[in-house]
Amino acid sequence: MELHITFQGRKDLGEQLYRQLFDAIENGRLAMGTQLPPTRLLAMQLGVSRKTVADAYSRLTYDNLLSGQVGRGTFVNARPVCTPPIQPASPLASAAVVALWRDMPMPLSHASAQGRARYEFIGGASLKSQFPFDAWRRCTLYALRQFTRARGLHGDPQGLPELREAVARHIGFARGVRASGDSVLITNGAQQALDLVARVLIEPGCTVVMEDPGYPPARLLFSAQRANVVDVPVDDQGLRVDVIPDGTRLIYVTPSHQFPLGMPMSLARRQALLARAAELGAIILEDDYDSEFRYQGPPTDSLQSLDPYGLVVYIGSFSKTLLPELRLGYAVLPAALVQAVRVAKQLSDWHTPTLSQWALAKFISEGELLKHVRRCFDVYSTRRQRILQRLEGDLAPWLKAVPATAGYHLTALCQRDIDVALLVTVARQADIGLYPITPFFAHQPAQQGLLLGFGAIDLLDIDVALDRVRDILLQLAPC
Repeated sequence: MELHITFQGRKDLGEQLYRQLFDAIENGRLAMGTQLPPTRLLAMQLGVSRKTVADAYSRLTYDNLLSGQVGRGTFVNARPVCTPPIQPASPLASAAVVALWRDMPMPLSHASAQGRARYEFIGGASLKSQFPFDAWRRCTLYALRQFTRARGLHGDPQGLPELREAVARHIGFARGVRASGDSVLITNGAQQALDLVARVLIEPGCTVVMEDPGYPPARLLFSAQRANVVDVPVDDQGLRVDVIPDGTRLIYVTPSHQFPLGMPMSLARRQALLARAAELGAIILEDDYDSEFRYQGPPTDSLQSLDPYGLVVYIGSFSKTLLPELRLGYAVLPAALVQAVRVAKQLSDWHTPTLSQWALAKFISEGELLKHVRRCFDVYSTRRQRILQRLEGDLAPWLKAVPATAGYHLTALCQRDIDVALLVTVARQADIGLYPITPFFAHQPAQQGLLLGFGAIDLLDIDVALDRVRDILLQLAPC
């Protein structure tokens, strides 16, 4: 008797065979102890290669659904009996802290492809069509060659020396950062850099200053470390230094492109911030998340490059310039923190994957990163200009852009009373992804407006999307 298997077309035969056998075992059609045909016989019966059948059997064996018995054949395993989980006799001693983490929100998470709108103004995302896959593939092959020559040991927690030197050269050229390979630590994205510095500096109850409005994941991270997070307002020059309280240990800022409003911190405010940090003995966390894309005015140096006291930790990421999925970031650390944060990195995850570090080191050293940034700059500049034209044109009765010189998002503040939540909901029904700035405010009165990212929307789609937004605004708040 032949095993009942039917193929739909001649594509993915191995996957079809695996799935049909898996389902047959799961639903009981192939009972425990049933012997399956030998691979050669089943391959002949189905008209496929023996390797196709052998691979399917191997996957099912790995899933513990089949087992091979030497000299006898391949048999269906017994299925484990599902038993209800044992309930603890008393509440967990750590129930309160578990609840704290369980109930913590996850802001700025990107939706899956299925959950995205056709026209997306989401921030912090880019189109993969811009990614230089051919160059990255070549660098990855180079990384594989380096990988095969290694001894199979753990890498340096601080990061691959070749990548640290490449990062130091790149940010020295692009952002004026004073760094050497010895001061750079490679991380799994900028978020891990924030986490590691927080672990080293924060004790329960100590004061951490944040911009308000500001970056919610940083605020939540510091709160999870039991810090007393003080939200300081911003004005058109940046963080209000005069409001920073005594006893502050850590100050988190986005001086080049304030998140989410977008304006840069003035030189006078930067100097005042550095002086106040020196007075307090506080570390400044400078998150320079997307400032390689600068569109107007003279270049603005990083805060770190102005620091005469050795108090600034400069944090950067390749999520904006390359892809978020790569999860590659870095921190440039003052000498006083290098070893402590290095230890925290090792205790956290030992080191960032070496293969991707080799690939990125090659990518930077060959000049591919600078070429990619220049290509993206042209693309983003054109999109940004088109959005500004619309905000200064037919959308002007409702929205006004906050002056910003860098990054790849704009913030548009409401010019009249608009139900932004309703606008976002109706826009989603029209297949447009809009995002309010209200969630970025902690204690300051929330301004009404939209964060308009232009990394993930094509130029030709901008007018189509904003035409729909204008039509919705005409209904919600007629002129």
